[in-house]
Amino acid sequence: MLQIALHKVGNKSNDEGYFMSDSLLQPEEEIKELLQSYFLSSFKFDTLYEFYHETQLSLNEVFTYASAIFENPDTLHEQSVAIAKHLYQQSNHPKIKGGELYVTFFPDYTFQGESVPAVGIFKSENKDVFLKVYPKNENFSIEKQEGVNINKLDKGCLIIKRAGEEAMTVAVVDNLNKSTEAQYWLDEFLRVQQMQNEYFHTAQTMSMYKNFVMQDLPQAFDVSKADQADLLNRSVQYFKENEAFNMQDFEQEVMAQPDIIDRFAKYKNEFEQQYEVQVENEFDISESAFKKQARSFKSVIKLDKNFHIYIHGDRNKLEQGIDEEGRKYYKIFYEVEQ
Repeated sequence: MLQIALHKVGNKSNDEGYFMSDSLLQPEEEIKELLQSYFLSSFKFDTLYEFYHETQLSLNEVFTYASAIFENPDTLHEQSVAIAKHLYQQSNHPKIKGGELYVTFFPDYTFQGESVPAVGIFKSENKDVFLKVYPKNENFSIEKQEGVNINKLDKGCLIIKRAGEEAMTVAVVDNLNKSTEAQYWLDEFLRVQQMQNEYFHTAQTMSMYKNFVMQDLPQAFDVSKADQADLLNRSVQYFKENEAFNMQDFEQEVMAQPDIIDRFAKYKNEFEQQYEVQVENEFDISESAFKKQARSFKSVIKLDKNFHIYIHGDRNKLEQGIDEEGRKYYKIFYEVEQ
């Protein structure tokens, strides 16, 4: 049965304080179902996270409090108070909004086809305006009310504990994470980092390759916009057609030329050192990560303010040159006009 603790957490830098309930929330069944939908409907589970700490994991507050709940769900309210106080300590930027904090325990949550226990932490920061219309005497009356829109979760996380695994899987929602101060939810409160799974490796490799083509390659070679578009299109085609990624195959099929491959290897090494990450040479390709990244691979050549050329493939059908009057041009070959 779903258990819910509810508290209110303000902004520490503004001395707003917090209000802690003295027991678990006891909503009616209909309200509980609405709350459960409000809590869970925004999660997509593409990007997953894990708790971390610079010295030892037990010093990560949310990890420790969630571990206590999993060990003994009867301590949910006690641990929820600790979680709320920890959140208050991290709410020290003047632009962070206060709001209601829900801490929940799901004894049988279905995750990737498996029934597992889960701890949920959800924060409601924004209030919407609603109009209540009702009959009054021989007419109608309208009142303005403020409340939580149950279709828009502001911030949330689901902490999932699988049997036999010490590590916890964390899914995060942060629909207000549009500025630096909003990142406190991930970085300061939860202290999580992205899991290095197939989604992570696919997204990281595609992003790195795109930056290489668009930023680094032109510094070393005379590369036209059409060449860049062709290299991007080849990479998209590779990720689309293969279930698994192999760095050597990728280099040969997509970049082909030895000098470009050597330049890419140098860029990859510098990327790993700069961001302190390991770019894997082999991994299963995540379809959802591929689709998300591919949307940003825009193979468009913009010519002054007059024309845009969209290149979808076959670089050989596009020629670039300069006429006798010094005007630049592209020559396009095609078979069918649609």
